[in-house]
Amino acid sequence: MTGRADIGAMTGAYRALSSPDGSSRLFTALEYLNRIGVALSAERNLDKLLETILTAAKTITHADGGTLYRLIDGKLKFEIMLNDSLKIAMGGTSGNEIPFYPIPLNQADGSENLSMVAAYAALRDETVNIADAYEADGFDFSGTRNFDKKTGYRSASFLTIPMKNHEAEIIGVLQLLNAQNAQGKVVPFTLEDQRLAESLASQAAIALTNRMLISQLEVLFESLIDLINTAIDEKSPYTGGHCQRVPALTMMLAEAVSATTDGPLAGFHMTEKDRYELKIAGLLHDCGKITTPVHVVDKATKLETIFDRIQHVSQRFEMLKLQSEIDMLRAVSAALARGDAAAARAAEAQHGEAVRQYDDDREFLRRMNIGGERMSPEDQARVDRIAAYPIRDAAGAVGPFLTDNERANLNIQYGTLMPEERKIINHHIEATINMLEALPWPKHLKNVPEYAGGHHERMDGKGYPKGLTRDQMSVQARIMGIADIFEALTAKDRPYKPGKTLSESLDILGKFKLNGHIDPDLFDVFVREKIYLKYARQFMDPTQVDTVDETRIPGYSP
Repeated sequence: MTGRADIGAMTGAYRALSSPDGSSRLFTALEYLNRIGVALSAERNLDKLLETILTAAKTITHADGGTLYRLIDGKLKFEIMLNDSLKIAMGGTSGNEIPFYPIPLNQADGSENLSMVAAYAALRDETVNIADAYEADGFDFSGTRNFDKKTGYRSASFLTIPMKNHEAEIIGVLQLLNAQNAQGKVVPFTLEDQRLAESLASQAAIALTNRMLISQLEVLFESLIDLINTAIDEKSPYTGGHCQRVPALTMMLAEAVSATTDGPLAGFHMTEKDRYELKIAGLLHDCGKITTPVHVVDKATKLETIFDRIQHVSQRFEMLKLQSEIDMLRAVSAALARGDAAAARAAEAQHGEAVRQYDDDREFLRRMNIGGERMSPEDQARVDRIAAYPIRDAAGAVGPFLTDNERANLNIQYGTLMPEERKIINHHIEATINMLEALPWPKHLKNVPEYAGGHHERMDGKGYPKGLTRDQMSVQARIMGIADIFEALTAKDRPYKPGKTLSESLDILGKFKLNGHIDPDLFDVFVREKIYLKYARQFMDPTQVDTVDETRIPGYSP
């Protein structure tokens, strides 16, 4: 297929084989039109597409200059301006803005703007072929004359062609300026020029419409993805930011890997289609979390369900203290009745000691409820002792101070999740894969489920949900795995932990490299190209961005 890279060569070949007076011009022009049509169909970038249309129209009519307008909200917006003699290139990919206001199709009073030739062509759906603007009647060329005065140029012949989409709606106007003969003299546009340009305008309108429709569908598609992430964000503020940051970090690392020229990853390179596919996968990598219960996703403490049950536990300590006080008063009363003052004082002292112990135990359970990276066996044993305290219920029955569920939750060694709750959390990746595999992906997005569904796998095959090894995973999925972990380590909006510093996060990530959790080659690029720092400057709190000594990162050699 002919791509945009061939357009310059096609244009040069056409100019070499044809001239305004050459007998082979028509045959060459038709061949050129066919090739341009293929090139237009292949171009994905809208600005490049518009430039290709205007360049091709200038070439096929031997025009010195031209302008391409797009009809937007009732006005013809200048998109591309080219002029060879004046060396003008504005709009599109040139980086030079066009300093002219859009041309309205209607006047301020609502009447049609038929005095401007571009607006006339659009309103009347007619091609306007003018031999000399300075001698033409019925159109306002004052702006053209002012332009000529400022530049010393002489605008003469104009060919203005409306562009229509498949529904016969005007979507733009193609305007060509100053046709030239073989000697470089400005001449009127011929009827042959007009027909060729109209044919090109028709092809261009179809290509432009297709590109705009594709762009609109892409915008709609990404908006639906944003809608899903917004729903997750509304459901849990602790995952919404994650759904935005992981794709950003994924693309940072992927671009760095794609730019690598040596080492084991030197063969990995991305096209624009590859980038878009990975971007979509990044945005959808946690879409399955929409099925995860909120009280599990947001479990900030060990005893939290719909609410934090630590308050109920705290109230029970008051019941224990009241129970101890009642027992003390009974013991004092009995001792005094016997005349045993020493026994009464001992009962009071024992009660005071019990109250102090209960208060200390309550604060201990509050600390254990927070969760952390590791709970010691001694602390777990103390939870078990507290759980066994006898306590009377409202009916007077005596039972253990903590339920089995409360004791098990408070003894969670790492974090705040029970094994069954962690399974619920982990299920989100299976839900993600099932949801994504159910969609009819087009060819250029067919790898989205694999990229998005692999970010919890490990290089040693101990990850989930499929237990894939490094060789069974794409580079893109391995990239996303590193991005997901690093974002989770540094995130400052988690309910169960503060965000770690750069050096702490890289230390953990380096250990993950050594134990077969993450891809070692990707980790080296992540550190060597300082992707961690680029991400930190954009997304991390300044207090987290400490100085990193790369020589101390486990498993990394600068």
